[in-house]
Amino acid sequence: MRDRRAERREATRAEILEAAWTQVRSDGLAALSLRDLAAAVGMRPPSLYSYFESKNAIYDAMFAQAAQQFLDDQVFTEAPPSGDPLADLQAGMRSFARFCTDDPARYQLLFQRTIPGFEPSPESFALSAHALERTARRLAEIGITDPADIDLLTALGTGLTDQQISNDPGGDRWLRLVDDAMAMFFHHVSGRPATPAERGPQ
Repeated sequence: MRDRRAERREATRAEILEAAWTQVRSDGLAALSLRDLAAAVGMRPPSLYSYFESKNAIYDAMFAQAAQQFLDDQVFTEAPPSGDPLADLQAGMRSFARFCTDDPARYQLLFQRTIPGFEPSPESFALSAHALERTARRLAEIGITDPADIDLLTALGTGLTDQQISNDPGGDRWLRLVDDAMAMFFHHVSGRPATPAERGPQ
């Protein structure tokens, strides 16, 4: 039998989270206001605590949503290798950068420490850890296993993403550099020089 009361509760939680995303996309991730959030869903601020025990619990539920979206989006990690490691690397980083720049607030929540005192719960973080494990496995398939190389790769990816979000929001100035950056990285870790065609359009 359907539990209509539980369904209504989950629907209200989903409405609260949708309103929270709308607010942080407009005002910034750290500017989440429980008063404004309650007003957006037609309830008094104390009523929010019937659905989330704290503001950090709202952030945690948002983190879980974002981590699941990242898992669902990164189909690259589940695709079989193409036989061209550099092309696979470039495709994966383009996918990552696009996901991040499509929603800067989601990117900040997932990959930066923007909220003082907030740490995702073990359950929510497990989704993020699963995505990282899939990515590490995919990188291993194309020959990238050294932790220092992976650190360098993530620094390149998040660096380009940060520059794009900060200095050319809505554009592609730094996104256009992804293929070139991956070609340089691949040359560095493999010792094989990249051809102009591999570096992509300049």
